[in-house]
Amino acid sequence: MSGGPAFFQTQMGHRFYEGTMPQLVRELRRLNDSLERLVAVAEQLSGPKQSSSAEPVPPPTPGDSEGR
Repeated sequence: MSGGPAFFQTQMGHRFYEGTMPQLVRELRRLNDSLERLVAVAEQLSGPKQSSSAEPVPPPTPGDSEGR
């Protein structure tokens, strides 16, 4: 490796850690909040939840001949 300054010691590194990274965190928080609201609305529109069984239902296999 070169003997130059570390990334955080450069102007670009300073800009990244002081500006870009906090903005990324804010945008991720906004995205998460939006997704939570979207899920809440989707659940309201879909009506009451169906009770789920204790065992998951396996996906059909290509050999299944249900009505075919």
